[in-house]
Amino acid sequence: MMDQASGLRDLVAQKSTGNSKFIAIASGKGGVGKTNFAVNFSYLMANEFKKKILLIDADIGMANVHLFLNRKAKKGIKDLFSGEKIDDVITKVYGFDILMGFSGIDDLFDLDDISIQSIINQLNEISNRYDFVIIDTGAGIDEKVSAFLRASNKSYIITTPEPTAMMDAYALMKSIYNIFGYDKFKVIVNMCRSEQEGENTYNKLKVSCKKFLGIEIELLGTLPFTNNLRQSVRAQKLITMEYPKDSYTQNLRKICQQELSLQEPLEENFWKKLFTLMGKS
Repeated sequence: MMDQASGLRDLVAQKSTGNSKFIAIASGKGGVGKTNFAVNFSYLMANEFKKKILLIDADIGMANVHLFLNRKAKKGIKDLFSGEKIDDVITKVYGFDILMGFSGIDDLFDLDDISIQSIINQLNEISNRYDFVIIDTGAGIDEKVSAFLRASNKSYIITTPEPTAMMDAYALMKSIYNIFGYDKFKVIVNMCRSEQEGENTYNKLKVSCKKFLGIEIELLGTLPFTNNLRQSVRAQKLITMEYPKDSYTQNLRKICQQELSLQEPLEENFWKKLFTLMGKS
């Protein structure tokens, strides 16, 4: 009898994610605006820059993308386990697509090989449709977060000028670099009182990463904390939609432009890498 795991590897290897770029969004701690960034970044990329976007809520413990969009999470990736087709699971909202979360799934990769095979094949196939697949991971450091980061073309690390947030962001990068050698980090400093405060925060992280880890990190941008942002989050609305001229929206627009200006090589199939990193190989 053919070994199931070997057969699964062969089937996954046959697929390609085409020209899709995968970006994992992570933070060392909660409360730094990571998910709010993810949904607004996806909105601008889709609506102003006309890119095909899939946002994946990959916070296994506390999926909450739907809350920021004022939507009910009716179906998610766990529905694929019971035979739902992925097109019926994806939610379309505000010009981009969302694959709702892993919430309530203790360990996706406890599934048998046949179930994993079906899910991986569907995820591979649908990823071909998008220019960018944005993955909102859980906060903190665990093996699932590290797997999503390491499988992605790059990782956005969201932090704030708060000392504990900076320490946790550094700890996240240090852990993943020291254990796995992964260093594709781009930093976004959120909730800044000024652009200078954001740059100072980044410079402190940059010096620490260079001195103690020997790696270079890049500043992708800084984002202010504005009254309009506070109101938008409370109302479960997107600031980029409600307040297109707000300084938060303007700075986020610059981050989108910077991302689109980058010419980077595509890497090995994301889902194959994730599947391997999660130990199903």
